[in-house]
Amino acid sequence: MEAHQGARDGGGAADGRRHGEQRGRPQCARSGTDIRAGRETGRSGAGFREDIRGRRFQVHPAVLPGRHSAPHRPAQRRRRALQLLLQGASERGAKRIRVHVLTDGRDVADGSSVRFVEMLEEDLARLREKGVDARIASGGGRMYVTMDRYENDWQVVKRGWDAHVLGEAPHRFRSALEALRKLREEDPKKASDQYLPPFVVVDGSGEPVGPVRDGDAVVTFNFRADRMVMLAKALEYEGFDRFDRVRFPRTRYAGMLQYDGELKLPRHYLVAPPEIQRTSGEYLARNGVRTYACSETVKFGHVTFFWNGNRSGYFDQNLEKYEEIPSDAGIPFNVQPKMKALEIAQKARDAILSQKFDQVRVNIANGDMVGHTGDMEATIVGCKAADEAVKIILDAVEQVGGVFVVTADHGNAEDMAKRDKSGEPLRDKDGKVQTLTSHTLNPVPIAIGGPGLAPGVRFRTDLASAGLANVAATVMNLHGFQAPDHYEPTLIQVVDE
Repeated sequence: MEAHQGARDGGGAADGRRHGEQRGRPQCARSGTDIRAGRETGRSGAGFREDIRGRRFQVHPAVLPGRHSAPHRPAQRRRRALQLLLQGASERGAKRIRVHVLTDGRDVADGSSVRFVEMLEEDLARLREKGVDARIASGGGRMYVTMDRYENDWQVVKRGWDAHVLGEAPHRFRSALEALRKLREEDPKKASDQYLPPFVVVDGSGEPVGPVRDGDAVVTFNFRADRMVMLAKALEYEGFDRFDRVRFPRTRYAGMLQYDGELKLPRHYLVAPPEIQRTSGEYLARNGVRTYACSETVKFGHVTFFWNGNRSGYFDQNLEKYEEIPSDAGIPFNVQPKMKALEIAQKARDAILSQKFDQVRVNIANGDMVGHTGDMEATIVGCKAADEAVKIILDAVEQVGGVFVVTADHGNAEDMAKRDKSGEPLRDKDGKVQTLTSHTLNPVPIAIGGPGLAPGVRFRTDLASAGLANVAATVMNLHGFQAPDHYEPTLIQVVDE
């Protein structure tokens, strides 16, 4: 959500015209970057594969791939990228490869981890036929093991460190498939793909098959770069002190990408990160627009780092203020479904009413984060809190005569049932509707309005495939600026009445 004051040009009727369904796949953080960048950004799976094919790899005795935040076909592309990593390691002499898997169930169907691991085991079996000792060594669910972000809960990363690096976890199995099946059978509600507890794979004598040792090479491979930063710090920083690592193996560590360009983290990476320059935030800062950005920890990067084109810090500290509200740590989001929506709204209201800023942007995360839990009652509570927060902000916009933009980069809470091709809900063997925990494919609305909206401003009707990348030019118009030529066109126009 954004609020603008003193808009000199542009705007649009608040009729909720839809945008956001992008090539038939759910949206993720990269698509959120498109909103700010004014064009589609990031690398496709094909681009990664070409970079991998053309690169002269070092030997990688240990590979840590995270499971992907993407639906089936993109997941297949990432699987191919992993296959190429494993193949490259084998061709360059690696005789011992260990894979540490992180299951999704958040942006793909819950339970799909079993099929992915089955396919991965087939790939590893082919390597073993060539004399490579290739095995899955450990794993866990992305929301409970390893993949925390924005330093919200270091215990999540510690669970991953203990399992992946130390070979220690409360659950020990002879194979990853056995782990997935038995953990889900024991507690199907708690042991979903998202929240699968950490496990290690052991040999016949009960010893873990894949702790990370001195001299190993480690590659972190994950579709979500933002969720690799914390693990990268633990793997790379000598003076790391966020939890007791017990031991710090001397490894050759590389990320698939450099996850943080400002921190130069990690120092070594396999594929050059995409350059996202000339974002709308940079243009506005260079033109003296005063901005305030606020969210809670789990989405703070979406209004700062991602907004600025994967760039940490300010463009102009004299013009910008970023404020983070700590998220609840150590509990699932359905336990406190209101999250920090009202606190964010109150901060935004104060910023708007102060009239110290020309743009106030926030991210209210309830529909996404609580929706991912699959808990319908909690999601309803979360959405009501989000509605209340939006009202607080819009009331403030009304008071100062400003303009608002309300949109999202993907759907989630609006449909929490898995459906067949005809749209009917799928049911389990007991007749209960199967819960959908992933992002949806539904187009998302965009609403633009407020007392400061210029007369005659309407949504354009000549854009056949408008989407997220068109939002940046629209926002720049609302601030009274013409968008750069390389941006996707604005969503709005001024018509004579």
